[in-house]
Amino acid sequence: MTEPGPTARSKLPFILGAIGLTVLGALGGWTYERQRTELAPGQKAAMEQVVRDYLLEHPEILPQAVEKLRQKDSQKQLAGITDKLEAPYPGAVMGNPNGTVTLVEFTDFACGYCRQSEAVLKDLIATNPDLKVVIRHLPVIAPTSPAAAAMGLAAAEQGKYLAFHDAMFAAGRTDPASIEAAAKAAGLDLARARAAAQDPKVRAELEANMAFAQQLGFDGTPGWVIGDQILVGAVGKEPLAKALAAARKS
Repeated sequence: MTEPGPTARSKLPFILGAIGLTVLGALGGWTYERQRTELAPGQKAAMEQVVRDYLLEHPEILPQAVEKLRQKDSQKQLAGITDKLEAPYPGAVMGNPNGTVTLVEFTDFACGYCRQSEAVLKDLIATNPDLKVVIRHLPVIAPTSPAAAAMGLAAAEQGKYLAFHDAMFAAGRTDPASIEAAAKAAGLDLARARAAAQDPKVRAELEANMAFAQQLGFDGTPGWVIGDQILVGAVGKEPLAKALAAARKS
């Protein structure tokens, strides 16, 4: 699940089209376009029945087709932005800053599902010493989310991002008092942090994250990018670990 709502990345017509192409190819080598333009209405109805019968007899191809489409969709969404995604705002990194495999997390300090995912993230970091986690703040949950995100980047500028990150999620709120308390708990120079939070480069970073999220189809948090895979929501450890393993092989 994500906050504020489930992401609208469903592509049922494309999934059905992909399944149709797969089945038609297996049965006779026709393409969807030839079927659409060359078959008479009666032939089209017969072909639709063949496809339906095949899917009912071989339902195992459905998840295979969906997974294949998901991979192609992710590759298209990531085209041309992977390097930028994996280049963190200075200091906004968890895990190994020089890690050889990168996980990008889109997060919001006001997101309950992000907070729930913290244990999974920390476990992945502990068990994968080569893992670099790039944090991209997507402040969309609460009116105070942008202020919390800006202070997080200010903490990164002081080399204390992780301490602030942990304090904010421990607080569970992003009201001004909680933000200041987290900043103090992280040992920030408050005057310097407040000035840094107002720096135009902080606004530019958050705007860039919004643009990335739009291209990737994220309409809530958390969102994850690992290699050529995009995952949405509090997916748990197993899908993330599986994606990390695939990224290492690529």
